[in-house]
Amino acid sequence: MSAFPGQPDNLTDGPRRSYQVPPDELEGAVRETLSHQVALARPLGVDPAGQAIRRANRIRRRRGAAGLAIAAVATVLLSAGMAQLGAETGRDGTPIVVIGDPDPSGRPIPTASVPGAKPSSGPSAALLGSETLVSADGRRLVLPDVGPAERAQLLPGGGGWLVVSTQTTAGRFLRVVQNDGLVQVLLAGAGAIVLAPDSRQVAWRDGGDLLVAGVVGGQLIGAARTAVPTGAMPVRFVGDSVLVRPDPADAGHILWRPGTGPLTEAVDQKTVNFYGGLPDGRLVGQISNDPGRTCLAVLDPTRHLNPVETGCGPDLSQDGAGGISADGRWLLVNGRVGKASRALLVDLRRLGSNPTAVAAGPPMTGAIVWIDESHASYLDAAGELVRVDVGRVRAGKPASPAAVSDVPAGDRPVLVAPF
Repeated sequence: MSAFPGQPDNLTDGPRRSYQVPPDELEGAVRETLSHQVALARPLGVDPAGQAIRRANRIRRRRGAAGLAIAAVATVLLSAGMAQLGAETGRDGTPIVVIGDPDPSGRPIPTASVPGAKPSSGPSAALLGSETLVSADGRRLVLPDVGPAERAQLLPGGGGWLVVSTQTTAGRFLRVVQNDGLVQVLLAGAGAIVLAPDSRQVAWRDGGDLLVAGVVGGQLIGAARTAVPTGAMPVRFVGDSVLVRPDPADAGHILWRPGTGPLTEAVDQKTVNFYGGLPDGRLVGQISNDPGRTCLAVLDPTRHLNPVETGCGPDLSQDGAGGISADGRWLLVNGRVGKASRALLVDLRRLGSNPTAVAAGPPMTGAIVWIDESHASYLDAAGELVRVDVGRVRAGKPASPAAVSDVPAGDRPVLVAPF
């Protein structure tokens, strides 16, 4: 119907539109619509890649915070400690304690290489450094990325090694080398470094001070410090105390228990060297009696290192090389038979009755490792391994050195306990 008669209605009149669509055109329109929808990039409800990146960032932030926390705790403990620390010493220079990196993800992991041994997850399969460790039973372990080592000890539980470097122009370094190849520097630029037999404590000289700290989780914890005379050096641990030699040029030692006050004056004026301890806690050492003559002695650490038994038969050298069997009966020590320098075997049970010494092999250098009550090993001056059988030595058959296989020329092995 039109509002104006006689004029056509533009909504109803005019050309009519056809609503009939051929099937092929309808199909083509549907295909085109679907293709546009597929080509259109729509956001995903779940983004796995984004989640992984965010998770990695959170882990990195937590690791960073954990590393800072460990560094802060260790720094506080090392600066507060159990005795006079930090500013009280008044020493110059940067601290020698280095906090280890708690995140091993950025470190290269070396591969295992133990010639003649099957791969395993223990320390014998870990590649440690540029020198060679030789166990008392003859196994060889090569060390990279650590530098020349002077001593090495297994960590508690066998998770790696504590490695003491040789003396350098920058001092000595103490490193933790884990079985997965991670290397952490615990000390840098230290003087003499002494490790407890169980590897849970370390003592070292830093300038005019002697420090002792625990080794926990690849960190130095609870350091105690005391001033020491010029030239004084830690010698060994005796329980929780440290045996200190005030002057290497003179006889005499001091026992210092960390956290109990400063180092006292030398209470012992006769001891020259110490070779180890007996099962009852007493020590065996070398004392100076008459000028130019030294004797073996059993000393009591609870009585100011007073000798309780002596024996002056063997002709002993004064190089300090020696070691005692676990049962406390046998001592291997350097000395002389006539004019020849030899390693000597001494029966400590006969110490008080002018003991005689039996030639056990060529002179010793470095550590002596007792495998059991009647078998020991050491290295001679040429770096060859000498295995001592007490029964054969007593029968007049001294041990002979044997070359350690596959040791690079000029590389001196370091003897360690069996691994």
